Amino acid sequence: MRGFFLLLFLFPLLLAGAQQTPRPDVPEKLAAPAAEQLVLKVHATGSQVYTCRAAADQKLVWTLKGPEAELFDANNKSIGKHYAGPAWKHNDGSEVVGKVAVRQDAPDTTDIPWLLLTAASHSGAGILASVTSIQRIHTKGGQPPPSGCDDSHRGAEIKAAYSADYYFYAPSH
Repeated sequence: MRGFFLLLFLFPLLLAGAQQTPRPDVPEKLAAPAAEQLVLKVHATGSQVYTCRAAADQKLVWTLKGPEAELFDANNKSIGKHYAGPAWKHNDGSEVVGKVAVRQDAPDTTDIPWLLLTAASHSGAGILASVTSIQRIHTKGGQPPPSGCDDSHRGAEIKAAYSADYYFYAPSH
């Protein structure tokens, strides 16, 4: 019971801290809805994992399997993981799975695209439990190699190092 009251006391402070972080400057189509407030900003570092597979036209191409990344807060403290789904799991036990709503090429074409995602599902209780929108911006790296996916590498996996900033939004109350 004491933990519950502590959470009730701390949650508004966590939200207040997030509100002090301004929304990022992004192209309009990547903006989170105005009725939502920023609840968490994290920096991710890790890999985008690709598998060499046949595309619809039967040509072999590097296909995204999913991310494998660690999430860090403003103090560079590890606070969670990002993995295929796409899903984000916070150390508090909350998790959100997203669905891409809008995609835009990164300013540098050697970086993976910037995204606006909507929440598809949640689990656990914590900061990600009420998230409705997620932005992926400021990406660095993560693109598959331009070559190397051939018959001798069919089914092979490759990891492309990347980093990105993720902004999580929830309805304003």
